[in-house]
Amino acid sequence: PVLHADYSDPDVCAVGDDFYMTASSFNCTPGLPILHSKDLVNWTKHTAILDTAEVKWAKIAMWAPSVINKDGKYYLFFGANDVHEGEIGGIGVAVSDRPEGPYKDLLGKPLINEIVNGAQPIDQFVFHDADNDEYYMYYGGWKHCNMVRLNKDFTGLIPFEDGTIYKEVTPKDYVEGPFMFKKNGKYYFMWSEGGWTGPDYKVAYAISDSPFGPFNRIGEVLRQ
Repeated sequence: PVLHADYSDPDVCAVGDDFYMTASSFNCTPGLPILHSKDLVNWTKHTAILDTAEVKWAKIAMWAPSVINKDGKYYLFFGANDVHEGEIGGIGVAVSDRPEGPYKDLLGKPLINEIVNGAQPIDQFVFHDADNDEYYMYYGGWKHCNMVRLNKDFTGLIPFEDGTIYKEVTPKDYVEGPFMFKKNGKYYFMWSEGGWTGPDYKVAYAISDSPFGPFNRIGEVLRQ
């Protein structure tokens, strides 16, 4: 194993010939890790790229961190706390001049705190649609998935063309962990299903002509 069982939700960012892996940290101790590799096989671990003391509102955990490279800056999106209605937490963003950090909290508060369409604000994935230079974020736990449109400096959300801020795009059997990539004009969407502590946990996928879906389940790409 590259990381021991205290970590989960790995994500890899490619920067030239270098690869950087982030992963969830339960109890925020000792902060988020990042690993560096040249070959995706041998990894060097750096800890606390985002110190918990830097994110004043993160108290319980940091979930599904992901690094995005934009305009010479590196942005780290993460979920924090186990958010329920009326509680502080949700999806945050931090920024650094280097992929390995250290990162600083960009907003000093969550980018998304509220529960919309039943989706707990965790497991965010930022997708850059290069064809129209738009940045969309897919996120959500509790069997609901939303997408939002990010502004150009990642400090806020902007409406879609129809004036809405949040769009629910939940596929059948969705639980959490959305992921998107684009190839040959098609949008490939993946998500987790089942119980994450049980033998039925798996990853399913859909293919669509639009980043908004519909995301009709085709099959599985990973199972225990």
